[in-house]
Amino acid sequence: MLFAVMLVAAAGNTAMQSLMPSIGRVLDVPDLWIAGAFSLSAVIWVLVAPHWARLADRRGRRALMRLGLYGFIASMLVCGLVLAAGLAGWLAPATVFAVFVIGRCFYGAYGSASPPAVQAYVAARTDGEQRTIALAAIASSFGLGTIIGPALAPLFILPPFGLSGPLLAFALIGLAVLAALVLRLPDDTPRNPAQGQIIGEPLIGAANSGAALMQPERARRALGWRDPRILNWHVAGIVGGHGHAALLGTIGFLVIDRLGVAPDHAQQWIALVLMAGAGATLLAQWGLIPRLGLDPRALLLWGSWLAAAGAAITGLSEGIYGITTGFALASLGFGFFRPGFTSGASLAVGAEEQNAVAGMVTSVNGVAFVAAPTIGVALYGLWMPLPFLLAAGLMVLLAVWISLRLSPSAPAA
Repeated sequence: MLFAVMLVAAAGNTAMQSLMPSIGRVLDVPDLWIAGAFSLSAVIWVLVAPHWARLADRRGRRALMRLGLYGFIASMLVCGLVLAAGLAGWLAPATVFAVFVIGRCFYGAYGSASPPAVQAYVAARTDGEQRTIALAAIASSFGLGTIIGPALAPLFILPPFGLSGPLLAFALIGLAVLAALVLRLPDDTPRNPAQGQIIGEPLIGAANSGAALMQPERARRALGWRDPRILNWHVAGIVGGHGHAALLGTIGFLVIDRLGVAPDHAQQWIALVLMAGAGATLLAQWGLIPRLGLDPRALLLWGSWLAAAGAAITGLSEGIYGITTGFALASLGFGFFRPGFTSGASLAVGAEEQNAVAGMVTSVNGVAFVAAPTIGVALYGLWMPLPFLLAAGLMVLLAVWISLRLSPSAPAA
């Protein structure tokens, strides 16, 4: 049940993300506006999520899960219905976009209530190894949703709704999950106090890592952002995160323009590329990292070089094979990079500071998605390969900086 709550939010959000380049082109909305809508949602998510994490213990975790699903369903319905009206010619594109942004704000403001409530619900009812397994399964739902969302989206593009069909379909799926949650999930009777980790908005190829528990607010204030033990790891995370976010914000537009297909017929190709990227990310994080035993610095270096090569290939490719291969390679690199940054920061501090550094890592992972997608799309408007080549150059410079400034540490767990 809890897995479904997380899965439907991740799948629906990433399905919308995969659709937006096509929707923007059909409505003749500037690409920059489309990227800005997602940036605004990310800003609201980052600002509001800590409030829901603190409130879960006082108002009840199941109640916060319901609130998160209400936000998800309302967002999908508002965006889907106004988009259907716009595609039918009943509303002007500017009006459609304005209402669409309001719908996205619903998701950023209220959809962020579910993840910490789900994690706290699990943690308060489990102990030891059972808790570790359960939280790992819950965390994996976001990664799985980034594949399922783009895969399902083209199947729901049906008359008379067209591109708005997937949004309405996911709203119905969300309603079904909400009904099951209300009818089947026991109310709050926790054995242990627990507060869920604040995690970022689900995005394609940017699966959140870890599901640690957060301690009270005073425990998070003890560790400073400028602490020399973690400062370099945060710098690496911020720089690499901006390169990744710029790629994610522009890849859909590149597919449409390189293939020269009509926007309303490009969704299957966009979905193919995004699924390849999400699959490569999960291959790195679920398959390769546990087996290779690389330390955090090595993960950052390998991730940076792979991401740089993939970004360059993606930006310079003219066909779907090259774009898909390049984006998958870049996603594989970022699949190494993010756990490297996360584990490096964690290993740099003591056991009593783990919850504090976990909160910082979450903030670093989220801040890149506030402005970088919009910047990437703006650069894309100047020259199609530009954001991809700049991201590649950024990752090369970061790899050199990492080799000079970061010391090897224990292997990532």
